Amino acid sequence: MVIQYETKINETWKPIVRYDCSHVFFHRDIIFPGGDKEKKAIAITDLEIALSYAEQDIKDRWEFYKEKYLKLLKNDK
Repeated sequence: MVIQYETKINETWKPIVRYDCSHVFFHRDIIFPGGDKEKKAIAITDLEIALSYAEQDIKDRWEFYKEKYLKLLKNDK
């Protein structure tokens, strides 16, 4: 399962936040402009609940995630 929020910056789609189970546990990756990631484990084992959680978080907080990314991008320049 993967749920990812991407935004278009300077005509290029950039991943900002990703939820997945690729490391045998449900987690959120915050993706930084340089490509580094901050991984946070989330204690949900039921995939249906995890999917709902990820979808709702991105719907509720996409603006926050985008603003944080853009601020970091600006500071990198």
